[in-house]
Amino acid sequence: MGEAPVIYVENLKDRFSNGFNLRFKGFETSIDVGDKTFVIGSNNNDSISSIEVQIYDKSKGKWVIPTVLGTEPKRYEGHSAILLNEDRIMVITWGSTPDDCIWFLEVDTEYVKQQKKASGTEVVAWSKGVRGDAEKPVVISGPSGVGKGTLINMLMKEFPTMFGFSVSHTTRAPRSMEKNGVHYHFTERSIMEKDIKDGKFLEFASVHGNLYGTSTEAVEAVADSGKRCILDIDVQGAKSVRASSLDAVFIFISPPSVAKLEERLHLRGTETQEQIQKRLQNAKAEIEQGKSSGIFDHILCNDHLEKCYDDLKKLLGLDGTTSTNPKPCKKSHLLINYILHYKAKGLTIYTKISITASKGINLPSKHAASKINNKILIKSETPGSGNPSKNSIVLDVSLLKGGAPSRTRGLNVYAVDPNPFSDSLNGIHKLS
Repeated sequence: MGEAPVIYVENLKDRFSNGFNLRFKGFETSIDVGDKTFVIGSNNNDSISSIEVQIYDKSKGKWVIPTVLGTEPKRYEGHSAILLNEDRIMVITWGSTPDDCIWFLEVDTEYVKQQKKASGTEVVAWSKGVRGDAEKPVVISGPSGVGKGTLINMLMKEFPTMFGFSVSHTTRAPRSMEKNGVHYHFTERSIMEKDIKDGKFLEFASVHGNLYGTSTEAVEAVADSGKRCILDIDVQGAKSVRASSLDAVFIFISPPSVAKLEERLHLRGTETQEQIQKRLQNAKAEIEQGKSSGIFDHILCNDHLEKCYDDLKKLLGLDGTTSTNPKPCKKSHLLINYILHYKAKGLTIYTKISITASKGINLPSKHAASKINNKILIKSETPGSGNPSKNSIVLDVSLLKGGAPSRTRGLNVYAVDPNPFSDSLNGIHKLS
């Protein structure tokens, strides 16, 4: 794909262009996906405060306004777009922060298909692009009194900068000393019910007339902070999370016996005999599900606390780790050589370019882009000169994971030596 033609709104009904399209006036783009054209942008000539999405169904000859799910990009000055696969479009914004300029508009992913089926209407969904990957969240379940809370506290104490809890949502009113966003995300029932319907919750339950649940956003927020998320939930909640799109490690903590569990509940001294018997009945059902349902990847028996904790650390790859403040290895100046191949008109072109890791993405409005396999090559130009600047980059989308209603992770971004990059890119443009 070469540089994009300018597409004007008034011509969209008569003229469509496939692939990469760039709209400088009004910041609108059009992308063909099968028999549909997705128009992204706004008619506003000023900086855009929100993005509109419209669909032109060529088979029916009519326009459709879809239901737009997810959190859309924040205010920006303009954007460009390029079709990655038949199920999603990459949208690159400028005038936004370097960590907030890569977005994905999903048009036919599994999540979008599910939402279309549930609503009976046309649906698209936004997902924010995030550089690099995140550690798999850890789901820990077990019956009341088994000691899972103690194990998690031990883990958090030894590795305080490595793990974090997701903050649950609830529709109940906050109690004294409870802070919104710290103890819970306190929300209205109608809002939470809509978010549940839109697939934004991994698990939820109704307790004493109030809704409680774990949102995908809460889990992603922990990953955004550079920590590995721990979810302490019951077996039913774990079952719901397992059925979701979240890629997690599921661990069930089991007591050595029901009799031993009853003894521990008595020693806690926090429940009445009636409450203990009720918890034991629930525990028997949870133990049976935990060991036979296939929900959990690992089952740990908490017979001896220290041994169980050591086993938990081994499962999480922490055995032998002693630092309470592990520092990840960052290669901000790593030099990488890519051999890019491109097929056009029966020819295969091999181009070698040198790439260094980039800390941020800050694109000016004037740039050209090409897609070669799973690489997006972006050549920025110095205004008025027509010459490539040092802002030329490569977006590697070969390792993308996740997606709506949460983040799209696995994006790799590299700064490129402008001279060889310019030569190779111009050559590709001529052949496309």
